[in-house]
Amino acid sequence: MNIKNRLTLMSFLQFFIWGAWLITVGNYWFATKQWSGAEFGAIFSTLGLSSILMPALTGIIADKWINAEKLYGILHILGGLALCYIPQVDNPSTFYWVIFGAMLCYMPTISLSNSVAYTILKNNDYDVVKVFPPIRVWGTIGFIAAMWLTNLSGNKASANMFYIAAFAAFILGIYSFTLPKCLPQRSIDGESSFAKNLGLDAFKLFGTYKMAVFFMFSMFLGGALQLTNMYGDVFLSEFGKIPEYTNSFIVQKSTLIMSISQFSETAFILAIPFFLKRFGIKQVMLISMLAWVLRFGFFAFGDPSVGGTVLIIMSCIVYGMAFDFFNISGSLFIETTTDSSIRSSAQGLFMMMSNGFGAFFGGIISGQVIDTFFTNDGVRDWLNIWLSFAGYALVIAIGFAILFKHKHNPAEVAKLTH
Repeated sequence: MNIKNRLTLMSFLQFFIWGAWLITVGNYWFATKQWSGAEFGAIFSTLGLSSILMPALTGIIADKWINAEKLYGILHILGGLALCYIPQVDNPSTFYWVIFGAMLCYMPTISLSNSVAYTILKNNDYDVVKVFPPIRVWGTIGFIAAMWLTNLSGNKASANMFYIAAFAAFILGIYSFTLPKCLPQRSIDGESSFAKNLGLDAFKLFGTYKMAVFFMFSMFLGGALQLTNMYGDVFLSEFGKIPEYTNSFIVQKSTLIMSISQFSETAFILAIPFFLKRFGIKQVMLISMLAWVLRFGFFAFGDPSVGGTVLIIMSCIVYGMAFDFFNISGSLFIETTTDSSIRSSAQGLFMMMSNGFGAFFGGIISGQVIDTFFTNDGVRDWLNIWLSFAGYALVIAIGFAILFKHKHNPAEVAKLTH
């Protein structure tokens, strides 16, 4: 198997692990275990907290002491062990700590998988910019494949989803040790390397108005990123409580419906260069925020009826624009506006604010809000839940349009998208 195919398999398994349980864990939590929404929000906050704590630490370890591919494999094996233990847990408090342990192992592997791929491709004289994107697309395909397997095997509310994820984690962990070596890149100045890996030198960007506004809105929007991962499949499945919808395709194959979002994501990636050149980075990020309004708004009025199904599908389609347009254009904004000496740590700060702090606070607060204001006798008011999320996204979009100042430079965008 050649290098590109080996890395493609790595990317596929990397996100297969996540896709096996991330979208369907809500059904296991609410339908099977019947635990509360506030506690469920805390579960998803572990993704954000792990993203804050672990990537920098594992980056230092891989940079100074252990081959990146070996550390990558060890983390997947340890994460697989935690996933295997989850079905034995019988209370939400213990579940939190076990899933937190699994996420402490899994979240840093996302960045490590990129580092491993970049290193191996460069060592074999491949053009990373040209070769890596098609490899990474297979990660999304792996995520979709796992979603489908979980649903079609009848395990979207079963503990078996964690065994499926664990099995893939063990396979990837063992497979990682067969990959070409990615030797530690030891720095002569250890103190400087430590600070740079933690992204401490990028925090001075908060002293600039435009960058401070950008990072704050990254955190606010990051709070919305996991909401449909947390609640989307639960929302569709709970239509099964309505007799006329119990046997509908939307209810029975809810995870397949949700996977349209990932198909959309792969399609909108291809459209980003056109939108960036035509509208500029600020406008593309604003389009993303408005797409989040539509994502939640379509869900609010969707149901398994013919017309309602169209709205649900439209919500899944617009997800690709909502997710990709901010993450990728935001990364390009960092690339075009920060000094090269702190660009890598600035990218890390962007991910920390959106996928770290944003996801952490979004997970906790959303669960508490749903439990307090939109749940009566265990019945969730999905119409107003989604409308409240849509209102939140709209406020963010309006605030961003007013407060964020950035002029479109076609030359900068053209250089980055070719």
